[in-house]
Amino acid sequence: MARPAALRLLWPFLRRYRLQAAGAGLALLTAASLVLALGQGVRHLIDGGFASGSAARLNATALGMGAVIVGLGLATAARYSLVTWLGERVSADLRRAVFDHVIGLSPAWFETARTGDVLSRLTADTAVLQALTGSAISQWIRSSLLLIGAFAMLVITSPLLSGLVLGVVPLVVVPLVVFSRRERRLSRVSLERVADLGALAEESFAGLRTVQAFTHEKVARARFAQATEHAVRAAKARILSRAGMVLVVILLGFGAITFALWVGGQQVLAGHMTGGALSAFVFYAVIVATSVAGLSEMFGEVQRAAGAADRIGALLDERPTIVAPANPRPLPSPAVGRVAFENVTFRYPARPDTSALDGFDLTVEPGETVALVGPSGAGKTTVFQLLLRFYDPQGGCVRLDGVDLRDADPAAVRARLGVVPQDPVVFGADAWSNIRFGRPDATDAEVRAAARAAGCDFLDALPQGYDTFLGEKGIRLSGGQKQRLAIARAILRDPAVLLLDEATSALDAESERAVQAALARLSSGRTTMVIAHRLATVRRADRIVVLEHGRIVATGRHADLVRDGGLYARLAALQFNEDGREPVADVL
Repeated sequence: MARPAALRLLWPFLRRYRLQAAGAGLALLTAASLVLALGQGVRHLIDGGFASGSAARLNATALGMGAVIVGLGLATAARYSLVTWLGERVSADLRRAVFDHVIGLSPAWFETARTGDVLSRLTADTAVLQALTGSAISQWIRSSLLLIGAFAMLVITSPLLSGLVLGVVPLVVVPLVVFSRRERRLSRVSLERVADLGALAEESFAGLRTVQAFTHEKVARARFAQATEHAVRAAKARILSRAGMVLVVILLGFGAITFALWVGGQQVLAGHMTGGALSAFVFYAVIVATSVAGLSEMFGEVQRAAGAADRIGALLDERPTIVAPANPRPLPSPAVGRVAFENVTFRYPARPDTSALDGFDLTVEPGETVALVGPSGAGKTTVFQLLLRFYDPQGGCVRLDGVDLRDADPAAVRARLGVVPQDPVVFGADAWSNIRFGRPDATDAEVRAAARAAGCDFLDALPQGYDTFLGEKGIRLSGGQKQRLAIARAILRDPAVLLLDEATSALDAESERAVQAALARLSSGRTTMVIAHRLATVRRADRIVVLEHGRIVATGRHADLVRDGGLYARLAALQFNEDGREPVADVL
């Protein structure tokens, strides 16, 4: 259950802008004081102006009220501008803090996290907190000041009538407490249902082509409509709860004031109270009533914001499992490129009962090209994941240039690795930015050279060349073009260790020859590890390592492994003709 204490999350962000907050507080205090001064202006206008019959006193009182109104307008404008700016600034800082934190979490956390829910916390929940800091907090303080000040003026104006109003306060507080508990729970549920919508939409949009290819649009629309209705029902429950609270508060508050005014009218008729005093009492009573109603409504906003802060706080409390040690051990310089897996055992957090690697031993010498082959699920990709230190093994260790990766800074380790994944990521930017992921400080000439080496001649044919926006997730490129872009990125990085995850799987025969030549030049003199399903791409590797069920079952060169029989020979038989050539269909 969300608690208002969760709003302490905002304090470090508000503290950065003390001067602006102080300015907003001063403007707020000034505006509240001037509102209360208007009540006395009304009293003097009636008793000192109308009742006295003096036009001069009436004019002076009216001018005084005019000056108060001008001051009130200026103070209110200053408060609004400062508070609204503060809300925008705090919200931006909070979003950045959440993003900075999430981008540093370990891949293991994302195995169970829903991307849509994370995005909802980054956008919708921070928007709720923005409304709190940019409006609700100042309105809450303003209403509180006006309530206290107006009630004090009520007591000064008529202690008898004030006592009648004060008697209703316990009747207002009790429903506030009861409704607030329900409001906290319903606000949290409502935010979670909105997060469900975001997760469902993100999943559908990410797999749009699959949805349409299987004519699944009707089912997707129905699922989203159902999730929308769940969100509406959750919001409706929250709205009805808040509406009930406001109704009770207004009925009791305004009812008490109406009764007090009736008693005040009797006092005026009896000559115990002046018309100006009653008018001032009415003015302050209206302020008290509207302040109480406003506070009750804003109390719901505070509860909703507490729910949002609770969800964001839970996200910020997540700690990455992969972190740099307090005193990281530096990697040797210059880089050597020796990779060693020593009796490594590893299970993915989401699959703790299954070993992805079991007693895995492998050493790759500097400059050596080693291919990892085997059926799906054999552990090939896991080898890369551990080398990149996305995970730490439960047993054994992984070393780069003799340093246990757990003793090194992960950023320093990854800086020496270049990756070309099977499913390359292309960001929603131009070609320059995408290739520069390999090395952000590269010159245009270096980017072009890397692109040419990777066979990215197609970039020159795009409408704006390298300046062309490639679309979200590279939608404007073919699979082969995306892969060549990823290869250019790795070439630009010039890593000590090159990791190729079936890097040419999406290329046609002609492009593959060009890229294989580029990769051959790139891998020359550096350590290269290749994951391959198409055995034709690794026949010339220095060593082929065959994996099955997380263990190495054979090691050698292509011809030796075929001659020895076993798993590799069976895989080769499925992909090659008896004379050792690839089937024509595979080449095409």
